[in-house]
Amino acid sequence: MTRPSRRTFLRATTTASVSAASTARVAGANQRVRLGIIGTGGRGSHLVRMAQKAGGVEWAAVCDAWDQRRDQGARLIGAPVDKLADYRALLDRKDIDAVIVATLDHLHSRMTADACRAGKDVFVEKPMTSLPEQGRDVVRAAKEHGRIVQVGVQQRSMAHFIEAKQRFFDTGLIGQVTMVRTLWNANGGYLTPVPPGMERKPEGLDWNAVLGWLPRIPWDPKRYFNRFAYWDFSTGGQTGGLFVHMVDVVHWFLGIDRPRSAVAMGGIYRYPDGRDTPDNINFLLDYGGRLNVSFEATITDLLAKESADIVFFGSGGRLNIFRYGYRFLPAGGGEEITAGPSPEVAHMANWLDCIRSRRQPNAGPSDGHYSAMACHIGNLAYRRRQRVDWSAEWNV
Repeated sequence: MTRPSRRTFLRATTTASVSAASTARVAGANQRVRLGIIGTGGRGSHLVRMAQKAGGVEWAAVCDAWDQRRDQGARLIGAPVDKLADYRALLDRKDIDAVIVATLDHLHSRMTADACRAGKDVFVEKPMTSLPEQGRDVVRAAKEHGRIVQVGVQQRSMAHFIEAKQRFFDTGLIGQVTMVRTLWNANGGYLTPVPPGMERKPEGLDWNAVLGWLPRIPWDPKRYFNRFAYWDFSTGGQTGGLFVHMVDVVHWFLGIDRPRSAVAMGGIYRYPDGRDTPDNINFLLDYGGRLNVSFEATITDLLAKESADIVFFGSGGRLNIFRYGYRFLPAGGGEEITAGPSPEVAHMANWLDCIRSRRQPNAGPSDGHYSAMACHIGNLAYRRRQRVDWSAEWNV
């Protein structure tokens, strides 16, 4: 097989990107997307910066259950915006085209579906769902109301990921892939301490709004600031926060969407601090009897350097890839092929372009559902301490 050159792939990718961008600009000439954001904490603030950097937006409102974060979001935008406490008030606004949902995990699906029904396009942070049954409502709402929904698995829009898919998978160069190893260790975001003075709930924070559909419980600063340590506020902690990014790449590159079964092991080995999600976890997912996908994550070694990787083992070679770039080692030797990182802002730009053109985005709600489901099935296996098989009720 003749191997295509890196230059050939870069030229094809660049041409396609320029063409798509030009089409979006023509279709959306002089159209600024009017945005609102729900959830202006750390991740929401990051997505505000991404939207600002992508350009072509105008901010109308920020929404958060905590007044300090509403003020923070408004300051970051740097222009007059309305500051709202109730997300439904934002969705009622007729002058808002699209919303970013960057709340705690358990609120993602309901707010996204509600936004679609209110006629808004949506960028929703990953994971799209916190429970298996939530995906169908989001997919249905987006389809029935003709909404553009982009899920925040940003690798789908990053140039070196797109190039790697075209170069090694679309051409068949990597051969038959029978195993994929994913790992993300020493991520310090999964051991976030409660800031001093937050033992008592701030006056301007609506705790019931934070709980949403969950049962009413007293103010819990650990849950609020370290949500990944708790099942009710997250999708299994490190699984829904980290594995979802990686398994989404596996699904995309290999053209698959659901595992046949899952087993898992792990536990709270290092931090028995009241958490109920594991601080050490291993998944093994079986995709149809010819492919195994594994995941490992630990926060035991936080003093060590963070390590994250996706490794595809194929009959034609091995590909290591993540946000650092990629490295392909051909089977039987030969010159390795490498590439460096690429900007994250492309994912937000893709969503904004699709709002103007009405094309489907790179990571739609079905993609978000199945990537989250790979986490859910592994989480079920962990919690039940047994193998869990795929259920037809999870299909969308």
